[in-house]
Amino acid sequence: MRDSKESRNKDRVLKAFDALFNRRDYAEAEQYWSPCYIQHSAHIAPGRDGLFNLVKSIPPTLKYEPGVIAADGDFVIVHGRFSGFGQPVNWVVADILRIENGILMEHWDVIQDEVTREQSKSGLPMFGERFPW
Repeated sequence: MRDSKESRNKDRVLKAFDALFNRRDYAEAEQYWSPCYIQHSAHIAPGRDGLFNLVKSIPPTLKYEPGVIAADGDFVIVHGRFSGFGQPVNWVVADILRIENGILMEHWDVIQDEVTREQSKSGLPMFGERFPW
């Protein structure tokens, strides 16, 4: 199987998210995020510093779980769940990233509060195969 640009970009995003959100290894995370990182999120201050400072302000119980991931050229979309960040409910997020030469350059997100089985109109979980509660 040939190593495609898309597979390299997906691998890069997963490693970057694990380094920053789960292990909080900021030195390693700096290798993945550009110093000129562009942030299009309503929840995160501008740039790489905005992202890193947000993570530093969140309880150490923060956990990121990746789910479905897709790539097309320089863009990667990962559907994931953030938990343990000090809010009453988890977030299910679609993160859209633009990668340039293996570096995360730009980010957009779509965020939803995760619901219980009782709250789900479809009766299906928003993330994974089971409801977390």
